[in-house]
Amino acid sequence: MLVSKILNNNVIIADDPHYGEVVVIGKGIGFGRAEHDSIDSEAAEKMFILRSRREQEQYKQLLPQVDEQLIEVMNEAIQTIGNRIAAPLNEHIHVALTDHIAFALKRMEKGIAFQNPFLYETKEIYPEEYELAEYVVNLIEERLGISLEPDEVGFVALHIHSAITNRPINEVREHSELIADLVNLIEQNLEGGLDRTTLDYSRLLTHLRFAIERICRGEEVRATDRLAELLAREYPEMYSLAWKLMKVMEKKLGLPVYKAEASYLTVHLQRLADKDGI
Repeated sequence: MLVSKILNNNVIIADDPHYGEVVVIGKGIGFGRAEHDSIDSEAAEKMFILRSRREQEQYKQLLPQVDEQLIEVMNEAIQTIGNRIAAPLNEHIHVALTDHIAFALKRMEKGIAFQNPFLYETKEIYPEEYELAEYVVNLIEERLGISLEPDEVGFVALHIHSAITNRPINEVREHSELIADLVNLIEQNLEGGLDRTTLDYSRLLTHLRFAIERICRGEEVRATDRLAELLAREYPEMYSLAWKLMKVMEKKLGLPVYKAEASYLTVHLQRLADKDGI
């Protein structure tokens, strides 16, 4: 590869014989380099290469606004995430997550708190991503001496999930917010509220996550009419609540929800309402 532009000590633009113009990221990769210098392609094995022109341009716009030390930490964090999940990450994580953390640090400097209303739900729904997010936040504290608020772990987890699943971060956020809205509706309709420490609650969150994903894929679930009739007769309140939840999902997602979902939701809701109910 030939260096075409040095953005800072850790990031350069290079001409790659296979991919054309690329953004090559690596600790000290730009130090002491000059334009047209040659870099052995093998040296890029542990570096990130942004092959998308759109991602390159966004990253180049972001770099002047972000401290070089943070760039270095984020590159290390993203590389570790990719290694741990053993799957390719969507390249946009370099822009989106770095930008999010930089903005979070600026908010901290100004004393602006930003609460995460669905932190607990995020931890339950995306446990692997949450664990990786904790690693990112801990690495920032270790390398930069800055302790981010616990709420930030949840936001970082959503960015990681977005990169793993190739889904836009806005869609991931919307689905998380939808789950939080559904949980609030359930809590309003259950006597005594919800115990978020139970296994049944975790099962409900997992079901809601996969139900939303099924709805978005247009994937049908099946349940017999006899089961639906039995549940409606034995647990009318929870069956009615299940239909309310389905209507909320239909409205928020703009997609139809198969009626069989009512049966599965009723089972989960009844478990929460009465341990001995089912």
